[in-house]
Amino acid sequence: MTPVHCFTNQRIALFGLGGSGLVTAQALRLGGAQLDVWDDSEGARAKAAALGLNLIDLNTADWSHYRALILAPGVPLTHPAPHWSAAKAHAAGIEIIGDIELFARERARLAPKSHFIAITGTNGKSTTTALIAHIMREAGFDAQMGGNIGVAVLALEPPAANRVHIIECSSYQIDLAPTLRPSVGVLLNVTPDHIDRHGTFENYAALKQKLVANSDIAVIAVDDNTTRAIAETLPRAVRVSAKDKADVYFSGGLILNKSGAVLADLTSATALRGQHNGQNAAAAFAACAAIGVAGPTIAAAFLTFPGLAHRMQQIAKIGDVLFINDSKATNADAAEKALLSFENIYWILGGKAKDGGIEPLERYFPKIIKAYLIGAASDEFAQTLKDKVPFERCGTLDVATRCAARDAAAAAKPAVVLLAPACASFDQFPNFEIRGDAFRAAVENLK
Repeated sequence: MTPVHCFTNQRIALFGLGGSGLVTAQALRLGGAQLDVWDDSEGARAKAAALGLNLIDLNTADWSHYRALILAPGVPLTHPAPHWSAAKAHAAGIEIIGDIELFARERARLAPKSHFIAITGTNGKSTTTALIAHIMREAGFDAQMGGNIGVAVLALEPPAANRVHIIECSSYQIDLAPTLRPSVGVLLNVTPDHIDRHGTFENYAALKQKLVANSDIAVIAVDDNTTRAIAETLPRAVRVSAKDKADVYFSGGLILNKSGAVLADLTSATALRGQHNGQNAAAAFAACAAIGVAGPTIAAAFLTFPGLAHRMQQIAKIGDVLFINDSKATNADAAEKALLSFENIYWILGGKAKDGGIEPLERYFPKIIKAYLIGAASDEFAQTLKDKVPFERCGTLDVATRCAARDAAAAAKPAVVLLAPACASFDQFPNFEIRGDAFRAAVENLK
């Protein structure tokens, strides 16, 4: 854990006692802060009490005593309206920050020159974060990976000269980190997302831009209009691409430099299938090279990268049929990456639909042999697929898996049963991880 000393002997309010909130509270307590914590959930408060944290109802507290509010990233800061705790902090004139900001301040205090790679983007950031961490470990570094990828940043070992932190940053976390200044900042893409939390797409994009603009070295994938515009404002940025030539780019299964020299061959890297993973690998190559990792070391690490669960994850092959778990594809843009990567697809999709549905994916419909609809989006998606792709209403994931496997096997040729829902999971599953685990279990039952 990284103890936080920037508020030693100062009174601090903390709201939000989920996983990262509890870690943050313990890190502040270890650093000597006088901490009052609260959460709207009785269950979360019970967990805090079990850890000996000081529970104070911040609704009725005297906010003039507090130096800062530490806010969990899932709590609304500005939109659709500030959470009541944020409103009270604003009224008291105190700063509102999050755990990434606390880490940034500890790094500035302990080891300001230590390697700190921060990764953001609408899609692909978890894979790229894990890939960079894998490369750094293969290169012999003490690589600490966390942030939005699932391990709270303050649960990691403290910044040190011989240590590298690889941190995935969401827009929510960036919004709460005013002094975030990574040694390498990576921006992968910016497409509409989280507008309900940031008010406008422009606000959302500005937060993504902030991460790379404040980095010592910026690595920007320039394959969408927004990231290209951001790169134009940062002329020294390292540009990467999976569509065009750039400082580092992906083409024909290879990573190349701007002169066309081959840096790495991804054709045998089974966890990095698809053009989108080519872009992720190009960004990872540029980020690791920027802090001195040798090119051949990076190239070799690509081949041993195991990938992440629920992200284009091959979970089985039964006969000529591959079963691919891409439960993390919770919107159309993410599902597009999987559809681009395979042929002869038996597509399982559905759940709680997001704005735009699957209409943006229509150009990939010729690759789909049949679709299998689950969850609340079934009626909406059936209308989109009607007269374009054969489909079957299956209702639940286990039924869809059996039906897709049956049809793929009957075709007697190489095929892919692909779970790429293009939806949130919340109609039937608590999160995409549990949905992916259910798909794996359904496939195991087929065996």
